[in-house]
Amino acid sequence: MSMLAAAASEGHHLAPMIMDPILFPVIAGSIFVLLGLVVWSFRDVSNRHSSYGHVTDKDSSHGSH
Repeated sequence: MSMLAAAASEGHHLAPMIMDPILFPVIAGSIFVLLGLVVWSFRDVSNRHSSYGHVTDKDSSHGSH
């Protein structure tokens, strides 16, 4: 019984964190902003290459009706 009481009275020690807790959401937010800027930089790519995959009026067979 004394070993059980000694083990229970020791308490738990938390592992030290590698940085302040406030920095975790700051880093996550900056990663999301960086990824958003990457996506935003490719916003007009489909319009620049529209002649490759789209059917125009002169190529359409329905234009002669």
